[in-house]
Amino acid sequence: MTLPPEPRIQPPASPASLADTGLPATLMRDILLKTMMRMSLTLVSDISAVVCLSYAQVQELIDAARGERLLEAMGTMHAGATTSEMGYQLTDAGRAQAHRALEQSEYYGAMPVPMEAYAKQVRRQSIRKVRISRERLQQAMGDLILPPGLMADLGPAVTSGRSILFYGPPGNGKSSISNGIRDALGDQIYVPRAVVHSSQIVSVYDPIVHTRAKLPEATGSQLRLSGQRFDQRYVLCERPTVVTGGELMLSMLELKYNAVSRTYQAPLQFKSMGGVFIVDDLGRQEEPPQALINRWIVPLEMNYDILSLQSGEKIIVPFDTLVIFSTNFHPNKIFDQAALRRIFYKIKIDGPGQADFLKIFALVARKRQMPLNAEALNHLLQVKYATI
Repeated sequence: MTLPPEPRIQPPASPASLADTGLPATLMRDILLKTMMRMSLTLVSDISAVVCLSYAQVQELIDAARGERLLEAMGTMHAGATTSEMGYQLTDAGRAQAHRALEQSEYYGAMPVPMEAYAKQVRRQSIRKVRISRERLQQAMGDLILPPGLMADLGPAVTSGRSILFYGPPGNGKSSISNGIRDALGDQIYVPRAVVHSSQIVSVYDPIVHTRAKLPEATGSQLRLSGQRFDQRYVLCERPTVVTGGELMLSMLELKYNAVSRTYQAPLQFKSMGGVFIVDDLGRQEEPPQALINRWIVPLEMNYDILSLQSGEKIIVPFDTLVIFSTNFHPNKIFDQAALRRIFYKIKIDGPGQADFLKIFALVARKRQMPLNAEALNHLLQVKYATI
């Protein structure tokens, strides 16, 4: 289903200078050297596209590295049919410095975004600023036959950007309703390729989780009108959705450290920042539901999360996610009262009544191109589903 797009939010401004990136000069230098060595890059234009800085800013980094005798010019190289560029390569000292930097972290490529700068962008594009009309929410639900009054409960819950618990018997559409909420969001946010805190780089953008938005053509006045000019260290994406089920474990909510590459991957809730995190089939995980909720107490109440680096250092990161729990169990059977207080909206999804059952049956029959049979309907209602 295609819903009309929402107005685009304020983009992160492109850094006008290297100082505006908020990154230490040594960090940028080392990423430049590692990128050139790992990807065998020599042209400024190619390096610029990979590290996500402007041509002039990359040239400034290269000039500084040449001053340290880490890079040397190779002469003019043809980059296209009508243009040519000066090529650069690592000196022996440059290769030695690149190897030393790789021993600290294998990360190379796009320059990261400082955590503090990303936190400001999170506030600009907060899920709590999304306003979804009743009509848009109904349209996103598609052909779902919803219980009377459910939309009145869903609207305030979704626009609050807080946590929601759907509970009720299996097979009544809890997962489908959660997916409908995701589809109703409709707008786009800026996801950093990576963030950095205390020189520790965390990869965030994940093509499995994040769906790139289509950018308009970057030509002439259209470029200025489209708002396409933004910090290329970010990727314009649809608001993300992470869906987990019985496989969810507490370890998935922590930074994932790769001891070989000495790099970090963002946890699931960080990748879903500004979007939706759906925990389906709550109560089917190896971890008890109470333990999972306990892990979310601080984020749900304080709008920030606390993550641990390999060194044991704790870092505070933004938490801006609509968390949707879905369970077939009654909440009182899997949570204590303290945990229930942390979940802002608890919505029971009951089975369909007789009138709704007939609507669903007719809808499915029409989709399958099956003729409606009154005798079969009466049999189902009197024998198979007599309790409806």
